[in-house]
Amino acid sequence: MSKILALFDGSTYSQSVCNHTSWAAERGSASVDVLHVLGRRDGPGAPADFSGSLNADTRAILLAELAELDEQKAVLAQKRGRLILDEAKACLQRGGVSDVTTKLRHGDLIETVQDFEGGTDLIVIGKRGEAADFAKLHLGSNLERLARSSHKPILVASRAFKPISRFLIAFDGSASALKAIEFAGANALLRGLECHILMVGTETAEAKASLDQATTSLQAAGYEVHAKIDAGQADAVISSAVEAEGIDLLVMGAYGHSRIRNLIIGSTTTEMIRSCKIPVILCR
Repeated sequence: MSKILALFDGSTYSQSVCNHTSWAAERGSASVDVLHVLGRRDGPGAPADFSGSLNADTRAILLAELAELDEQKAVLAQKRGRLILDEAKACLQRGGVSDVTTKLRHGDLIETVQDFEGGTDLIVIGKRGEAADFAKLHLGSNLERLARSSHKPILVASRAFKPISRFLIAFDGSASALKAIEFAGANALLRGLECHILMVGTETAEAKASLDQATTSLQAAGYEVHAKIDAGQADAVISSAVEAEGIDLLVMGAYGHSRIRNLIIGSTTTEMIRSCKIPVILCR
């Protein structure tokens, strides 16, 4: 791993994002790009057309005042963004990361991340954004958009960082689950940690063969693997295993079904990120 892209928005998850990024950078010997994106609402907006209700002089005065207010808000947003980046860099350096670059951009977060992710090996983001304290049962909208659009592994930071010694791969044989196996096998990030693989469903010959193949792949990469198949509802079984086995990190494929299907029946990916109190790595 050579580079990590860490997303900071000044929310209550920022400290956790910093700690998870420091952990990943140390294990992967990676440099870190710290990104803060000023949303389009943070810049000047087009004034409303009041021509039908105000006389010319009043309208001119009001538009001038609105323009001045927009300019002040934009300046403050820039200053706040720079402060967030400076604090994030200082936090990472205290965590032992020496190679840190800060980037302040204006626009849409997802489009901006897409501009940078080409040279990135891992993206780190908090589970929830600036409204975290007001929406404890909901994911940040940017996280879900990012998970659906990015083709890079994403480390979703939990509310607080805890030492990581044991990880679980939620495996279903899908293309994204195979990506998770590939990520674990090829990446120094998880090397040396206790490895568990869980497949949820009926233990058919086909399921067992798929799980055995994934297990063999990870054993070849040097892991001692604990693998099993359990029947039940995927999110409930995975959550129970995380609790029972003392799992510190969940690794899984991201959104294996189509977005239309997820809108109708829900998504195991969304439910696990929402309910798990541990960090999650998503692979596509």
